[in-house]
Order: sequence, then C-alpha cells, then structure tokens
Amino acid sequence: MPPTVELTRFKVKEGKTEAVDQWMKLLNDNMSSVLSTLNDEKMYIETIFREEIEGNEYLYWYSVQGKGGIEVQDSDHDIDKQHLAYWKECIDQDFRPIDLKTEVVMIQENILAAIE
Repeated sequence: MPPTVELTRFKVKEGKTEAVDQWMKLLNDNMSSVLSTLNDEKMYIETIFREEIEGNEYLYWYSVQGKGGIEVQDSDHDIDKQHLAYWKECIDQDFRPIDLKTEVVMIQENILAAIE
C-alpha cells in the first residue's frame, strides 16, 4: 500500500513570529528526539516550510506517512507535547488549513519497498 503524501498550509497567528522562531529552533535543536517520535507515527518524511504572503505568515507541512501510525496527539514523547503546545500557541485555528492537491508522487522503488 503506497504511503500518504500531503502538503498542507496553516496560518500563523498574528504576532507569533518570535514564538514560531522558538518552535522551529526547538525542533532543529532536538532532532534526535524528534526523529525518535516519527517511527511511532509511521512518518517517513516530515518537512516544515515557512512563507510570508502579504504580511501573513504561513507554515506548510509536507509529509510522507505510512498506514497504522499513532496520531501525534496520542504521543507520550516530551518533544511532541512541546511541539503541540507551540502548535496551540502559534497556529490560527480560525483559518481553515489548505491541503494542496497531490498530482504526482515519484518515489524510487527501492525507497517504496523500504517503507511499505
């Protein structure tokens, strides 16, 4: 069964740029802890992009995920709890996230075999 490939845009709350800076630093500075949580989620690739459009800040999540993983909200890992606290502080819940439409997924067969 092929993995789920997604790219979603979330709006950052106004005035939370500095908190987002801290959030991204937390994730980058604790990458070994972050990576250890991905296995439970069957998250093979997760990348966060950042963009500003007309004075509004957005974060984009790109992910490649297998089936049957746990939800990040169900994680017992401390880094996930910190991650979710920043999410609650920084992500604008009044903005409906935008899922970009997947048109083509190109994954080498040897990589696909390793993640199935």
